[in-house]
Amino acid sequence: MRLDWLKVLGPGLLWAGTAIGVSHLVQSTRAGAEFSLTLLWLVIAANVLKYPAFEAGPRYGAATGRSLLEGYRRLGTWALIVFLLLTISTMFTVIAAVTAVTAGMASALITSAIPIPIWSVLLLGTTLILLAVGRYRLLDSLMKVMMVLLTVSTMTALIALLPSARTEALVFWPPLPSLESGTLIFLCALTGWMPSAIDTSVWQSLWGLEKARTEGRTWTVKEATFDFNVGYIGTAILATVFVLLGALVLYDTGTTLPGKAHEFAETLVGMYTQGLGGWARPIILTAAFATMLSTTISVTDGFPRALEGGFQRLIHGEEGDAIPRTWMYWTALGVCCLGALGILSFFGGQLKTLVTIATVLTGLTGTLFGVLNLMVLRGPEVPAEHRPSTAYTGFHLAGIAFMAGLAMVLIYALLT
Repeated sequence: MRLDWLKVLGPGLLWAGTAIGVSHLVQSTRAGAEFSLTLLWLVIAANVLKYPAFEAGPRYGAATGRSLLEGYRRLGTWALIVFLLLTISTMFTVIAAVTAVTAGMASALITSAIPIPIWSVLLLGTTLILLAVGRYRLLDSLMKVMMVLLTVSTMTALIALLPSARTEALVFWPPLPSLESGTLIFLCALTGWMPSAIDTSVWQSLWGLEKARTEGRTWTVKEATFDFNVGYIGTAILATVFVLLGALVLYDTGTTLPGKAHEFAETLVGMYTQGLGGWARPIILTAAFATMLSTTISVTDGFPRALEGGFQRLIHGEEGDAIPRTWMYWTALGVCCLGALGILSFFGGQLKTLVTIATVLTGLTGTLFGVLNLMVLRGPEVPAEHRPSTAYTGFHLAGIAFMAGLAMVLIYALLT
């Protein structure tokens, strides 16, 4: 029986690998480094309150045999158009941000002689080849290995640091961060992409159907929910751990997280080696690089897959989800990579700026995706036993209110 449950795991871990990237390695670490544990409550709240919006993907996919895109189509053409416009508005910056972090890891692991923009080109080229050759099975297998490696090394580093922890660095409450515009923007950016962008719920519904197609069987709601919960709970735990690592190693030491990709990677790895010793540097760098490469691959696959499905429904109406990828997918993939490279060439190695822009954009779009996902789950095509209960609907609405409040704070901060 245990082996059967292990076989079920796949899309949830793939989604987790997408989430455990910029939001964790960059934003959560920065939260701990700059504010100690003052923002830990905000990270936990984001993970809890956003759960229903993300869970809509695997629930709808398994209950109906269709992706969330079909649910959007049934709401009306307007919903598909909103989804496509929001996706197009964020995809270039998101891919650029995760590629920049991955390039920084590659620079620290292999050689800093190659500039970050060149590393980015090489990484996106490698991603294209892997997606063309390996497809879903490669994504599935690669993510399982990398998630285990990063999780074990991160938890080991935290445990090693605890005996010598500076207790004075663990500030819970107060003091609160100052409410200047720059700080407010970071708070909204932190939660906007914590644990990930809401539109990735569409990706998981597509990955779940792809898994069912490649294995030649039907995916049940119970299996889909179990798979998702394993990945989601894992991302929430690791987000907390990265805040702790940032607080224990960097807070109130005079050390700040650098804005350039290579320097950031070196500082991040330094947190691990401080707890584990210098011998762990190549292992940690390999784990961090492999995890970010997996994130880059899954993000670069997710956007074109969603665009393909969205445009197919917009043009042809109801179509099957788990289908071999068409010219639309490959065209969208090429456009996404070129757009991301254009943004990377403009920002160079300025990681903090690029990450802030990407996370701010996804924070602004989260509320709309949360509303769409709730409407879809309450649609007539969803069997009654799988529709959200009154209590669960209230939970979902609380998450939407949380995201809407953050969006309003962010708009205020940007205007001031």
